[in-house]
Formats: sequence, structure tokens, C-alpha cells
Amino acid sequence: MELKDVVSIGGKPGLHQVVGRRTNGLIVESIDERKKRTPTSLTQKVSILEDISIYTYESDVKLRDVFKSLDTLVAEGLTLVQKKDGGDAIRDFFRKVLPEFDEDQVYTSDILKICTWYGVLKDHIDFQKEVEEDKSSDDKKTTSATKSTAKPKKAPAKRVSAKSAPAKAPKLTQRKMS
Repeated sequence: MELKDVVSIGGKPGLHQVVGRRTNGLIVESIDERKKRTPTSLTQKVSILEDISIYTYESDVKLRDVFKSLDTLVAEGLTLVQKKDGGDAIRDFFRKVLPEFDEDQVYTSDILKICTWYGVLKDHIDFQKEVEEDKSSDDKKTTSATKSTAKPKKAPAKRVSAKSAPAKAPKLTQRKMS
């Protein structure tokens, strides 16, 4: 499973994995013990976790980078915050994860949601590998972009003569029966 396959659906608890697409929505499977599959409609707000970013004072930081930092700190012994912790304790915790986050635009509910999502995804996704793969794919994109700056040569157009043109199919007409 990759972060691009994980979605959060407005109005539904938990995280879901995209397992299929249909013309009027997605088919998602919950990431829990039940593995319940449900369809989404076009009216539901579906957020792909890969596209979510956190506000900082200078720019935005992708959620996968926050998860990587959080994963590293949890491996070193940091415990995740919970809802019962105070607002100041939650913000102090997140300063350790992302020191430059914008405290005016990132609410404590957002921080709690990130911690909850991390708790659900830590057994399913290797965040260290996820970030490394993304950086290597970015490097490939930049090298392919620099290679494609030269204009490719076009082959001369072939001329079609009347003799080599495909024959037209004869027209079918209806006969009048007398």
C-alpha cells in the first residue's frame, strides 16, 4: 500500500484504501480489521493523503514528510499525543515533529488527526521508503525534463498517390422491386 492509495472521506470515520474506480465515484476499503468495502459518490469529500500538506511559515510541507519525521521520532521513543492532552501539550509535541509549522493555520484538531492517521498507517506503510521513492521519482522527472528540451526531428510526411490510396468501398443502393 502507498500513500497515494489512502483516502479520508468526509463524514466517515477512519481511513480507506482505494480498491477501484467507477464512473460516479470510488470503491474504497476501510483500513481496519473489518476491511469493509463501500462505494463513494461524487457529492462526498474525498481527500487523498498524498495531496495533503501542512502550512509552515515559509511554504507547505507534504504530509508524507511529516509522517517520516513522526516515524523517526516515534522510533526514538516519542509518544503520540491523545485527545485528553491539553492544547499546549499538543502544540509542543508537533513542534518536535515539524518546528516551523504555522500555529495560526494548523489547529490542534489537525494535529490530533495526523497522529491518529499515523497510528492507523504505521503498520501498513513504510514511511522512510515512501519518501525515498518519491525523491527518486522527482529526480527521474527532472532528468527526463532536461533531456526532452531538445526538439525531436520530424520524419517527412509520406505522399499518397491515387494508385497507392486505399480503394473506396462501393456504395450500396437499394433496388426498386417492380
